[in-house]
Order: sequence, then C-alpha cells, then structure tokens
Amino acid sequence: MVEPSVLPPYPQSLAGRLLAAREAVMAPIRPILRAAGMTDQQWRVVRVLSEADGPLDASTVAEAALLHAPSVTRVVRELEDRGLLSRAADPADRRRSVIAISEAGEALVRDTAAQTSIMLSRYGEAFGKERLARFIAEAAALSEALSAFAPSDVASSREGV
Repeated sequence: MVEPSVLPPYPQSLAGRLLAAREAVMAPIRPILRAAGMTDQQWRVVRVLSEADGPLDASTVAEAALLHAPSVTRVVRELEDRGLLSRAADPADRRRSVIAISEAGEALVRDTAAQTSIMLSRYGEAFGKERLARFIAEAAALSEALSAFAPSDVASSREGV
C-alpha cells in the first residue's frame, strides 16, 4: 500500500484534476455533438481533417486527434459510410491510404462549431478570457515538458485524452 502522505487523493492529483477539467469542458459540448450524430472521437477526427491543408494519412490523424490508430480506422470507416470523409490511395505510396473530409463533413463541422463556439465563449466568461488563454498555454507547456517522460509508444496513452 502506498503511504498516504506520498500521493494526494486521486481527485486532488494532477491526473484527477486534469480529467475533471476535461470532463467539465466536454459535458456541455457532448449534447451538441450527439445532436450532430457525433461521438467525441468522431468530432476530433473531423476537426483534424477540416483544419488540414489536404488529405492526411491515418497515423497523422491519430497523432493530431490524440487517438489510437485502430480507433481512427474504426472512426474513419463509420464517417466514410456516412459520406463525411473519403479515403483514397496515397499518390506517393499506393500501399497507404489518405483521408479527406467531404463537403458534407465540412458542413457538419461548420454547423457544429458554430454551436460549440458559443459554449467556449461562455467558458471564457465564466473563467475569464485571459485566464482561460493562460490555462491553455500552461497546459500546452505542461504537455511539452512532460513529453520527455513518455514511453516511445505515446499512442498507447492517448485514448482517454
């Protein structure tokens, strides 16, 4: 058993606080995503693809969306079946496929983003816009600083992010 004074109770730990913050951010947004017929993972994939300058390979999507590659494969298949994404052979390497967002996918992102941005503005009002910007910058700096401690297979820890 771990000595109680060594670790704080999980809800007060760094991981616990970060997960609680993530849940606080996502809980009001999930109903918007569900109304659009999207899961959190699907939303992350379409966002990544909508922000890209062109088609991306699955590993790039997985890395940017902070998902395991098998999850990206499943999500891409589901979204392709719905006409929100397309998949094609990579012109540079026919063994790989690249994924692109369709016009219907872009429209879904635009419509959903319009609604989620309202919630994000409310977060800024509730927490303070400058304070929220500083928190986001600090969270990015924390991720960067701690990346040196990650095992070489960082994808194994991405699913809950």
